[in-house]
Formats: sequence, C-alpha cells, structure tokens
Amino acid sequence: MSYPAISGLLRQPVPQARLDKVQRMELRHKAEIYQLTGHVAECPLDEMNRPRGGGQAALRIPPEAAQVEKLFTGWREELATCRKFAPAARNYAAARLMAQVGLRVNEARMLDLDDVRWDLGRFGKLHVRHGKGARGSGPRERMVPLINGADRTLRWFIEDVRGLFGGDFARYGAPLLPSERNAGARAGAETLRAGLAEAAAVHLPEWDKSLTPHTLRHSTPRSSIWAGWTCSPSRKPSGMHG
Repeated sequence: MSYPAISGLLRQPVPQARLDKVQRMELRHKAEIYQLTGHVAECPLDEMNRPRGGGQAALRIPPEAAQVEKLFTGWREELATCRKFAPAARNYAAARLMAQVGLRVNEARMLDLDDVRWDLGRFGKLHVRHGKGARGSGPRERMVPLINGADRTLRWFIEDVRGLFGGDFARYGAPLLPSERNAGARAGAETLRAGLAEAAAVHLPEWDKSLTPHTLRHSTPRSSIWAGWTCSPSRKPSGMHG
C-alpha cells in the first residue's frame, strides 16, 4: 500500500457515535477531576481524528473554593450598606444556594416556601419541582439535602428577609424568592443572573463577565467532598448531570 493510502487511512476520523461518548464523559467529569487534582483532563483524540464539522463543546470550570468564599464574604458585607437591602439579600441567598447545593437558576426561582422541608433529613431538604429533564422528558422532581450550610442560608433568608417582600407566607404557592415590584410574583431568572454578575464584578473581578449561575453551581461537588460527603450523594440529589 502506498504512503498516501496509509496516510489517508490514519487520518480517517473516529465514528461520530464513539466520539460523542468520549466527549460526554470528558465534559461531565472534567471539572470534577480538575477540582480534585488541579489537572485538566484532555480528550486523547486530537483534532485530526475528530469528525469533520464536529464542534467541541465549551467546558465550564468553576471557581476555586477560596474564590467562592471571597465572593460571598464581600457580598455579605455589602448587604449592610446597600441601597435596597431586600432584593440584594434575595439575590445573595439565591446565589448562595446555587453554590451550596447545586441548584440551577430556574430551579431556585421556581421554589415555593412550602418546598422547604425542615422535617426531612438531618439538615432539612428542598423539594425541587422544576428540575431539568432529559431528552424532552419534562421537569424532574427531586429532594435536595440542605448541606454545606444551605440550612443556615435559608433560615436567615426566611426569618429576616422574606417578610420584607410582603406577608403572604400562608398563601399556597407563595414563592421563596419573590419579585420586588410585582406582589406575589417570582423573581426572574435574568434578575438573579444580573445580581450575581454585579456582585462578581465588584467582589471577584477575576471572574467578571464569566461567572454564571451554571459555573457557580458546579463548585458544589468540591465543597461537598471537603465537608465529608461522597461524590454520589453530592451529585445525585443536586442533579449535577448537566
């Protein structure tokens, strides 16, 4: 066989199905491997062996634990002097829950006060009714344990902040994270994203314009492991599959 023929065989791309499987595993576990070891795992397939037209999905590596703590320490101190305490504290609590138990921004905003179940488990649990579904299956419900200090975050918010938005605690379906302007309505996802972005710009400038609720929630496995929880409990209840 001639050299061009051999070269052509060597350069034939790996089948798309096999590459998709490798990329799914890479993207699913790459951030976790980086958090545990400090090394970025790379796919062994080089660009020559990737299928034509197959774009590589972007990897979101979350901030370090020290950076997350720096963000929330500065943000917490800012609450004492901010112009509008209630919405600022709401945005802080929402972001804190994303980091502590891995909630997605839409999962957090769709929580009701009744979804906080202090009677379940050691720390209490959140009944997430609008979890991310897979392949068009619709929302998936799950129970999320209030680990990593999330129980303290919620108790502070419910006891000291939630009442500033109105006294609708007894109403069925009262939102946990209410809107500032529309009585009885929920805070919008973009409002919570904007609150996190503004806080990151001030208190974590190295992550300015790059820290999102999605990257923040992926800091959860590392903090859970350091607190003594195994990967399975920290991943499965929090829906860390995507």
